[in-house]
Amino acid sequence: MDIEFVRGDITEQHVDAVVNAANSSLLGGGGVDGAIHRRGGPEILAECRELRAGRYRDGLPAGQAVATTAGRLPARWVIHTVGPVWSKRDDRSALLESCYRESLRVADELGAASVAFPAVSAGVYRWPMDDAARIAVETVRATSTSVALVRFVLFSDTAHHAFLAV
Repeated sequence: MDIEFVRGDITEQHVDAVVNAANSSLLGGGGVDGAIHRRGGPEILAECRELRAGRYRDGLPAGQAVATTAGRLPARWVIHTVGPVWSKRDDRSALLESCYRESLRVADELGAASVAFPAVSAGVYRWPMDDAARIAVETVRATSTSVALVRFVLFSDTAHHAFLAV
C-alpha cells in the first residue's frame, strides 16, 4: 500500500472513498463531518437517516464504521467512523485504532482501491495531534487490506507536520 500525506480539503479528494470523522448521530456536525455533509449534499444525509432508522437507531458506536454514497463529492463513497473523545484518565487508543481498521475493512468490502482519511478525533474531540498521527499511521501500516492507496488529508500545517513526522 502507498501512503500519502497532503495538506488540503478532504471534500476535494478524487479517491474511491473518503472517511468522515462523524459524530454518533450520523446526521452531520462540525469540522470534517459538517464539510462532508455540506459539500456532498442531501443524498448523504438521506442514507444516514436510513441507517439511523435501522441498525444504528442508537447511533454509530465509537470505533465502528459504515458507508454511504458520497453524493456530490468526487469520491464514490463516504465511510463514516466515530472517533473517541480524548481523555487524560482513560486510554481510548484502541477505539481510535479501531476507527482506522474498521474504515479499511469497509473499504475492502466496497472494493475501494483508494481511501482518504482525516485526522480522526484530533479536532473537536481534542486528541493530541502527535499521538493521533502516530496511532493513525501505525494502525494503517499494520492493517491487512486490499486498499492500494491511503491518503491522509490534513487541514492544517500543524496536522500535516505531525503526520509527516511519524
